[in-house]
Amino acid sequence: MNYRELGRTGWKVSEVSFGAWAIGGSWGSVDDGESLAALNSAIDCGVNFIDTADVYGMGRSERLIAQLKRDRKEEIIVATKAGRRLSPHTADGYNEANITGFIEDSLRNLSTDCLDLVQLHCPPTDVYYRPELFGALDRLMEAGKIRHYGVSVERVEEALKAIEYPNVQSVQIIFNGFRQRPAELFFEQAKLRRVGILARVPLASGLLSGKLTRDSQFASDDHRQFNRHGEAFDRGETFSGVDYETGLAAVEEIRALLPAGVSMAQFALRWILMFDAVTCAIPGGKRPSQVQDNCAASGLPLLSPEAMAAVRRIYDASIRASVHARW
Repeated sequence: MNYRELGRTGWKVSEVSFGAWAIGGSWGSVDDGESLAALNSAIDCGVNFIDTADVYGMGRSERLIAQLKRDRKEEIIVATKAGRRLSPHTADGYNEANITGFIEDSLRNLSTDCLDLVQLHCPPTDVYYRPELFGALDRLMEAGKIRHYGVSVERVEEALKAIEYPNVQSVQIIFNGFRQRPAELFFEQAKLRRVGILARVPLASGLLSGKLTRDSQFASDDHRQFNRHGEAFDRGETFSGVDYETGLAAVEEIRALLPAGVSMAQFALRWILMFDAVTCAIPGGKRPSQVQDNCAASGLPLLSPEAMAAVRRIYDASIRASVHARW
């Protein structure tokens, strides 16, 4: 496993890390014993950074991570998120009282007295224009409740606005072969300000794992029920906003680029890691075998310029028109 600096925190984190949404639920059935096995497998592979949120299973994911930290001696950095529990999810809900309450809940779930990294969880755009909220996060740092904070965003422009605040250490944003716009507009600015980039949805909700087909079925509680037919409701998240059939066709084109012995998921993660502005990719994993396959991407050789150019051509020809201008 290779490691990269996370913003100005002084931490070096595994470039393939662990996204803990799936173990909280919302991606089909999940078993806590198997989830803990997946988490332990990640640590065995050298992962030292886990991304979760209070809303993943309404604390279930955080509590599993707390159990992992009790069981392991290694240093494990945990990033959680706050804000999506708001109902309605409005900018006005992102105030000091609510965020402080969410952080107190995460402290209990994670069995700690200080959170490593707290991220605003894809708030409405107007939140980034409310400096009083970032001042509240500064006060939570001063109070010893959080060590650092960052944001998880939906749009590149939100990321650019967020890093104007001096204590924003990280930006989590969708970035993969199906969502390439962040590299054009955001990465250079993040590097200049030494802000870490966490690539979320790195496998496009499983499309870029190469394991999904036209016949794949998803449980009623599986997040991948959204956008199966290109619905506008979730254009930005599930399958990276790409129509399912279009994504499957593009995956088959990418599959032709795979070096011998390299899985689709490994290739997709290695593609992300070719961008030095990225701190880490955070694929999910419900089973040890998934985690081990993902982690192996860190040790792969660099992709050739020809392979990188081919992925770009596929994006430009098949994907760009449907997502590039939206996010």
